[in-house]
Amino acid sequence: MPWILLVVAALMELVWATALKQSEGFTRLWPTVVGVPVCLLSVVVLTLALRDLPVGTAYAVWVGLGSLGVAVTGIAALGESASPQRLTCLGLILIGVIGLKAIEG
Repeated sequence: MPWILLVVAALMELVWATALKQSEGFTRLWPTVVGVPVCLLSVVVLTLALRDLPVGTAYAVWVGLGSLGVAVTGIAALGESASPQRLTCLGLILIGVIGLKAIEG
């Protein structure tokens, strides 16, 4: 269950980071209204996962999966670069997340 919570928290990180990008510095109402509460909820769900997972592992996985999600969203929906170098680095993050899951079980 803590790993499921951690993935949910990371998915929320994807939502809030993308919403805050769309808020244009908190100048657009609806992306701000979505982004800020989802950010807080993401931290709450992370905190629930931390009851059973080591903080270093949980935080690294949360940030890693969130970063991957935001980067893929940026590539797919916002026209950001999908250069081989960038994709390689994102792949390394994914390998790190998988490795941490394998180590912690």
